Amino acid sequence: MSITAGSRPDGTRPPAAVEEPTAAVAAAAAKERVPRRAGKAGKIPWRVRLRRDRALILMTLPVIVLLLIFNYVPLLGNVVAFQDYDPYVSSNGVTAIFHSPWVGVEQFSRMVDDPLFWDATQNTLVLFSLQLVLFFPIPIALALLINSVVRPRVRAVAQAIMYLPHFFSWVLVVTVFQQMFGGAGIIAQTLEDHGWSGFDLMTNADLFKYLVTAQSVWKDAGWGIIVFLAALAAVSTDLYEAAAMDGAGRWRRMWHVTLPALRPVIALLLVLRVGDALSVGFEQFLLQRYAVGVGASEVLDTYVWNMGIQNGDFSYAAAVGLVKGAIGVCLVLGANKFAHLLGEQGVYKK
Repeated sequence: MSITAGSRPDGTRPPAAVEEPTAAVAAAAAKERVPRRAGKAGKIPWRVRLRRDRALILMTLPVIVLLLIFNYVPLLGNVVAFQDYDPYVSSNGVTAIFHSPWVGVEQFSRMVDDPLFWDATQNTLVLFSLQLVLFFPIPIALALLINSVVRPRVRAVAQAIMYLPHFFSWVLVVTVFQQMFGGAGIIAQTLEDHGWSGFDLMTNADLFKYLVTAQSVWKDAGWGIIVFLAALAAVSTDLYEAAAMDGAGRWRRMWHVTLPALRPVIALLLVLRVGDALSVGFEQFLLQRYAVGVGASEVLDTYVWNMGIQNGDFSYAAAVGLVKGAIGVCLVLGANKFAHLLGEQGVYKK
């Protein structure tokens, strides 16, 4: 008599064992208890997320309120760009918006016909292009240089020295450059003491664009170094070791390992820099406005200040500022789209 597998010698089968519920069975049972809407596409209902993250929401609520009050509510004042705004038409400057006559796009037509506006725009674009070429690569190069330093203490001291000017105000920065490169500065006085003719770089209108670029590099390059050093810290040392084992030298490791690791950060900062193309600075140019002349130092920010605050032409200044902001948004979107074409994330994902 043949005996089948799993049967007793008498031909009967043993009773089936009671299986213990496994983790997979328990997970499947728990999944059935999740609401159908939550289980779809793995999304959690917003009520559940609101209850789960209520502490974080309460922490960010004051920041959101301040952002709304000081950043978004004032945007409603751009309506004066379509009016002939007169703050004295009523007893309250706020209610004057509701009493000022509408003029449509008259302020924008006036802006197109104003040669001073185009001069300020030209100066802004020239300064932005110069700073993009000369200023943007310098923090990358300095970050690579500091990152190559072996001793951590030397690296920390160099990083602190380069980052310190970021906390200086533009008044202090211009004062330091005046004491260095002005007509009565250290360099000019030293040259005159040795029989050479002195110079005054602070009043040279032809070299003003290079002067403000040097000031921006000295003041803000340290902030860029911090950003790029943080990106370099995330690079795995295994990549450098593998490249070294393959025979790659220091320059090839930098080209094939370090720079590709910096590409996302470079793309992000470049998008933000392009979006800020029409805002090359206000206080920096205002402080040196009369030293080199309006023709060399007039940019869109100082032009808006001059027309709106000094001349009291609030509607025209609001129109210029509105166009400037709209162009900046378009530049951010265009630069971010270009970053997507290069395979980078940019400011936001696709």
